[in-house]
Amino acid sequence: MRFLIIFIFLITNSFAEEVDGIKNLVLIKPKKHDSLTFLDSQNNQLSINDFKGNLILLNFWATWCAPCKEEMPSLNLLQEKEELKNLKIFPINIGQDNPKKAVIFFEDLKIDNLKPYFDSPDTLAKKFQLRGIPTSIIINKKGEEFARIVGSIDFEDKKFIEWLSKFN
Repeated sequence: MRFLIIFIFLITNSFAEEVDGIKNLVLIKPKKHDSLTFLDSQNNQLSINDFKGNLILLNFWATWCAPCKEEMPSLNLLQEKEELKNLKIFPINIGQDNPKKAVIFFEDLKIDNLKPYFDSPDTLAKKFQLRGIPTSIIINKKGEEFARIVGSIDFEDKKFIEWLSKFN
């Protein structure tokens, strides 16, 4: 039984690769996901397909998550980077908070370059099989997931920005 568990782990993670010098960043074999939708603060449904041709970063967070709160200001500043002008960042609240609480969270942290978004009823968290938050999913211009940040990160890290700008 132990061998089977190890074998399954190796098969499912055989394409994952860490990026040297960038904490918590893992490259994966590009994977297309169908019907990726989320909600804005007015409960309008948005689709990832509407943003094809852009580099997309989906950041999954919650108001009660201390590491999420810690990394959010650097995520806010990432959206301003000139070398990442084709980057679209969507902070998606999966904490089932009402929109007003998420807006207050952004106001308290002085997040002014980003808007809060919300997980849709068919939940992206389940589709991406998230194991915790914060988690960020990076989607290439073809609409394929190709990297994940599992846990918190300093989005202002120079190595991370240089790495990400290669895909912009």
